[in-house]
Amino acid sequence: MNVNKRPKHLSKLQALAAIGQCRLMSLWDSLFEHLHQPISQILLTRNDIADRTRYLNAQSTIMELLEMGVIPIVNENDTLAVAEIKFGDNDTLSAITAAMVHANFLFLMTDVDCLYDKNPRTHPDAEPIEEVEDIGEIRADVSSAGSSLGTGGMGTKIVAARLATSAGVTTIITRSSSPGNIVKIVRHLQARRKYTLSQSSSQPTPSSTDEEAEDILSRSTASLAIDRLEKPPLHTRFLPAPQPIRDRYFWILHGLAPHGAVYIDVGAHRALMGKAGLLAVGVVDVEGNFAQQEAVRIVVVEKRAEPGPDGKFWEGPGVEIGRALVNYAAPEIARIKGHRSAQIEPLLGYADSEYVADRESISLFRRESRPVTPVLDKADEARRTAAYESDVSL
Repeated sequence: MNVNKRPKHLSKLQALAAIGQCRLMSLWDSLFEHLHQPISQILLTRNDIADRTRYLNAQSTIMELLEMGVIPIVNENDTLAVAEIKFGDNDTLSAITAAMVHANFLFLMTDVDCLYDKNPRTHPDAEPIEEVEDIGEIRADVSSAGSSLGTGGMGTKIVAARLATSAGVTTIITRSSSPGNIVKIVRHLQARRKYTLSQSSSQPTPSSTDEEAEDILSRSTASLAIDRLEKPPLHTRFLPAPQPIRDRYFWILHGLAPHGAVYIDVGAHRALMGKAGLLAVGVVDVEGNFAQQEAVRIVVVEKRAEPGPDGKFWEGPGVEIGRALVNYAAPEIARIKGHRSAQIEPLLGYADSEYVADRESISLFRRESRPVTPVLDKADEARRTAAYESDVSL
């Protein structure tokens, strides 16, 4: 279409996207036809992810296609999307899709081999970062920007890796000009995993010399397989979270755009970590204009005994700990904040719920390292609720 750079006007972008989608799918179809591999196309916008029913429909469709042996080509529906409902880049879309289908691996292809501690183009002594266990502690150069025709650079890939690994997906950054790297890396990781499992699994005591010899031979074979395996192409591998956030909880955290914030005290945070719902007595402040069942940010702050110069009953920057779907609108929460559940109906004239947000509608960024607390029975939950409200109201 004789377009040398990315257009600035939305209508032009969407028109080019409509043209490009046809050519892109034609190219994919032509490539996979050599392998006699059927493919399909799925176009999504942020609205499709934000709506729970459409999210589940998209998930079911992709899973059914995979069951049928059909490869789905997922892309953003650029012909309809506007700024408010765009993912912004394909890296984010790929991470959400990988989490949606519980993928084992997510490959983010770029113009460099891997992440480096410094920009390798300007620093010849830059060292590669081959494995990242805690993405929050990463110290890497992300100055690589997206192309003039596309979106997304190394920074967006870090964000996508954070999303995907939180859902339990191993995420890999490697060079796009060598697509064969994908197969080599997967084979290497599978061989490593097989060897690790063979070493860590507890073997029963052999009952005979023959069985003992067979056990030793099996372990030796696995070890030789690792030794013979060629060194994988240079890449950066982000390890999945040990306690992944999936399905509805992932959707609440990353599928919805927050419309405001609810500020809570330390006691309410402790209750949430103990798998309790969010009570009005633990709410310190509210921000934004949101309705019932809309997503909000949950922010922990230090509570003041008296209002400060700014009129607020809290201080400090606050720490966002997660997201929630609330049972009350912003003006309603502003009226019931700091009050016990029994006071909600006198204050509002009605009480849709004793909770500002139910526990199943709250998703936290960081999971506890301990096992999940068992679901409480009604009597035990009532006792804990009464105890917490009593402590806060003293």
